[in-house]
Amino acid sequence: MFLQSGTYGLTFLLPDLFVEFGANEKDVGRMLLVTAVTTLFTVYYSGHLSDVLGRLKTLGLSGYAITAALFLYSIAENIGPAIYSASALIGFGWGLMYTLAPVVLTRLSGSDDRVQMFSLYAVFLMAGFGLSPVFAAWLESWGYHLRDVFRVVAVFCAVSGSLFLVISKLIGKHVNASTPDNRSRLSPQAVKRIFCSRAWVPVVMVFLGASVFAGLNNFQTVIAGSEGLNYADYFLVYTVTTVICRVAFANYKGGAAPYLIIGLLQSIMSLSVLLFLFIDGSQVVYIACAMLFAIGYGASYPILVAMAANDADEDLIPQTLQLFSLTYFIGIFGFPFVAGWLIVDFSISTLLILVGIIAAVEASLALARHRSNIRLQS
Repeated sequence: MFLQSGTYGLTFLLPDLFVEFGANEKDVGRMLLVTAVTTLFTVYYSGHLSDVLGRLKTLGLSGYAITAALFLYSIAENIGPAIYSASALIGFGWGLMYTLAPVVLTRLSGSDDRVQMFSLYAVFLMAGFGLSPVFAAWLESWGYHLRDVFRVVAVFCAVSGSLFLVISKLIGKHVNASTPDNRSRLSPQAVKRIFCSRAWVPVVMVFLGASVFAGLNNFQTVIAGSEGLNYADYFLVYTVTTVICRVAFANYKGGAAPYLIIGLLQSIMSLSVLLFLFIDGSQVVYIACAMLFAIGYGASYPILVAMAANDADEDLIPQTLQLFSLTYFIGIFGFPFVAGWLIVDFSISTLLILVGIIAAVEASLALARHRSNIRLQS
């Protein structure tokens, strides 16, 4: 997962890559919209594909699809067939990986250790997210081109796909026998049942959080450039802080009030977004923004995905996690379309204000669920 997750970190650098085509943030948003549409289609049918191939073999396929996508990005010369194909392949590969990996983890864990398992999973996921832009900045400082970074990460993804194929038969020895192995196919009836269950709250919340994450990170190179700062500093601080927080939460099993913890963390996330409005070229404030956002978003996400699994009906855990991923991707790849439009036609400040409002709404949903849980317990 670590080897493949660097792919998403590279999407943060697309604004810089697209400058070479004479393109702007709107074009980045349009390409990510192509990725979003492909991802949503893939996520919906990922269960159908994995029921035929097996989950681990499907994860292997995701690695090879992403490899092809990154290679196409590295050779593209304009907004043409190569870029459109790469954007679609990223959506296909990433949709399979991000959807099915949590389902595999639920088979390897029970409700008692699920938060711990997802926290450790999130550590490796976040390390890949955040370190690939730092890796790119280092390679560029050594005289390599941004295109070379895409090629290197493409090799990482090919290795990852091969590793998934190798472990596809071995992983069965570690399955938790108490966790049911239900079929993964998502259907309209399953979606309706999920939204009628208590799992609807984390499913909606992850969409809001993904929109906040995408609004800040996908255009961080633009934000940093407007303030005369280095985007690599943000990603390094964000990644290190997130990893520390997620390791610290590795022994957290949910406690008596998980949604209270999520709500408090996301309130910190809201504060960090607003603080971006007051950077004014200050390196200290910029680093503080990265740290606070990492504490708020980075630490709350693995708890939220564990709550989605725990709040789901027992026979719908795979489908709930697929829908969780689906709404996540709507935010991750869909919101940059809105963000790019806001930056070009309005301003970065307009984008930050909207992102701050979304973050506050997500925190409010978590706190409302906490109050609802208290009433149910009493």
